[in-house]
Amino acid sequence: MRALVLGGTGAVGSAAVAALRARGHEALAGSRSATSPGSVQLDLTTSAGRTRMVEVARECDAVIDASGREDPALATELSGIPYVDTSAGTAYLARLRDRPGGVTLVLGAGIAPGVSTVLAAALDPHPGDELDVAVLLGTGEVHGPAAVAWTAELAGRDIHLAPEGRPVRDFREQRRFLLDGRLRRYLRTDFPDHVLLASTGATIRSYLALGSPLGTAGLALVGAIPSLRGILAAAPHWGDDRWRVAVTNCRTGEMLAASGFGQSRATGEFAALAAIEAAARPDLGPVTMADVLGTDAIGAAASVSDWAASPR
Repeated sequence: MRALVLGGTGAVGSAAVAALRARGHEALAGSRSATSPGSVQLDLTTSAGRTRMVEVARECDAVIDASGREDPALATELSGIPYVDTSAGTAYLARLRDRPGGVTLVLGAGIAPGVSTVLAAALDPHPGDELDVAVLLGTGEVHGPAAVAWTAELAGRDIHLAPEGRPVRDFREQRRFLLDGRLRRYLRTDFPDHVLLASTGATIRSYLALGSPLGTAGLALVGAIPSLRGILAAAPHWGDDRWRVAVTNCRTGEMLAASGFGQSRATGEFAALAAIEAAARPDLGPVTMADVLGTDAIGAAASVSDWAASPR
């Protein structure tokens, strides 16, 4: 398989390129500064760069968008080619979901959504069920600018299509979850599984905690005073780069969880796995990670260090 990775020299894109090549596939790293072998220079801000993108993509079996641009026009311009998007933006993914056409378009390939989507779907949610998604991200990894900007921009915003049917502000609602024997504070966050899995009829709420309690407190402060969002980019990267996703079906008490180290590496690997499946099944239309990967693939991923299924 041959894949074009947009944003291929960034934190997530370079991880996707490495994961594809490690599995024997050809990966072209597309970016405006690409100069190394196996890369292609693409400036997505110019018409010439977009034309070049389409030309290169037509010679590929799949495209991974790790650019962080959240531009629906990219998927439209690349219609006819299996496409994997690593964005976590709920409103953006909802727009992509409604894009016409039967070519495979994988929505939200990464940790949350992505791993979270696969775990939530594996709990077999039914109408009336309530699922809690608890996402832990370590503060020791220097995330790409797009990831930091995405988190900062949530401050002061309401969750898109919140399942409660009323405005729910990011980082305001708090829950405590006992996971790995430790009780942590998590903040309600607009991860998009409630939209991606809306067809299940279940109510899905997502929460975020940072590896450092001080970092979580900072998120809560930014949620209360959005004008302070700049502190997220300026905050020191203390701690490790562990990530963890745990999903609980409140009706059954069943929980599925996965964790690992290296958030960008994990997102890139899951995007690569999704691209491999998308190229093999190019006519699925808009789908989630749960439609192309199962829990077995998540558990076997190189970026996953721990896998658990247990009652709450």
